[in-house]
Amino acid sequence: MKIKSIQATPFHHHREAPTGTAGTPARLQPSTSALRWAENYPVIYSSHFETAIIRIELDSGEIGWGESQAPVAPEVACAVVNHILAPVLQETSFDGTIEEIQSLWWKMYSTMRVRGQTGGFMLDGIAGVDLALWDLAGKIAGVPVSSLIGPHRKSVPAYLSGLPGGDPTHAAGFTHVKIFHDSTVDHLLRTLDALSIKVAVDALWRLTSETARDLAPALEARSVQWLEAPLAPESAEAHGALAAAIKTPIAIGESYRTLFELDPFFAAGAMEIVQPDLGRTGITEALRIARAAEARGLVVIPHVSIALGPQIAAAIHFASAIPNCPMLEFNPNVLSVANRFLEEPIRFEEANYFVPESPGLGVKLET
Repeated sequence: MKIKSIQATPFHHHREAPTGTAGTPARLQPSTSALRWAENYPVIYSSHFETAIIRIELDSGEIGWGESQAPVAPEVACAVVNHILAPVLQETSFDGTIEEIQSLWWKMYSTMRVRGQTGGFMLDGIAGVDLALWDLAGKIAGVPVSSLIGPHRKSVPAYLSGLPGGDPTHAAGFTHVKIFHDSTVDHLLRTLDALSIKVAVDALWRLTSETARDLAPALEARSVQWLEAPLAPESAEAHGALAAAIKTPIAIGESYRTLFELDPFFAAGAMEIVQPDLGRTGITEALRIARAAEARGLVVIPHVSIALGPQIAAAIHFASAIPNCPMLEFNPNVLSVANRFLEEPIRFEEANYFVPESPGLGVKLET
């Protein structure tokens, strides 16, 4: 078989997601544009639900679905796929082996590596194609992607990501919840004190080494499960020094797309929890990251943000087959939107994702 065509399509969907959830973790500044600055830290968000969908067709007629994490300007990731990756991979032989997927990952990665494109949008595009190739591999073999990875569970425990509107009652039925440090420290501590379950805190990269250390005793006193994205993502040394100075485990990973990027953080002892985003790493590189984490005794908890079915399904398959993965991120608004565009919805019951059982990723987009 050969790859007949690869097509990436940007996806935009109107949404009214409340503050404190995926894609809108903090209050956004008013703007006439769909792109808006967050109030308390320097990053932009879209007021729309945005992602990039990848479709690969083999000359046999088999179709694989993938998706890039692209919550802002998905056209950029789509341009990478359509103008760089598709011409490189079209007419390539593909019989669905893991070795072929790994080889194609390196082929895609090598296309622009000498031009500085070893991260960012380039890797987002590669990740989306990679997910579609794994989907095809499972369909060719007639098994779910989780079976291609290895022994796996039938379901994956989930933690609630964010409290819509900051309302603690939304955590009912969950044993773990993550809240966003999007306001003052006093507001954060009041929210922590209002919750009677296990809580993690996502700092949204807005702390400094000093303010993180100042906050640490209050987090430790409240048995916070982890402190996520505490510092600006560029410095491995700063994260390593912070991890050595506080007791609350540090969780990072969504900002990085390859093991190459994460290696300095592993070396610095920067985290206890690694959070690859499958829409940025793909399955191929996420597996390399997970194995490196396991070798160091670290936990893997994949990051799941704005996503449709292919991304979410890939994260579920991956999490179910990784021995050092205890749970997976869950946002009800995201899953609700994703399921609207699937012929068969992803099952989520009693704070557990159920692993899709159909061959491949087990999702089929309504077209």
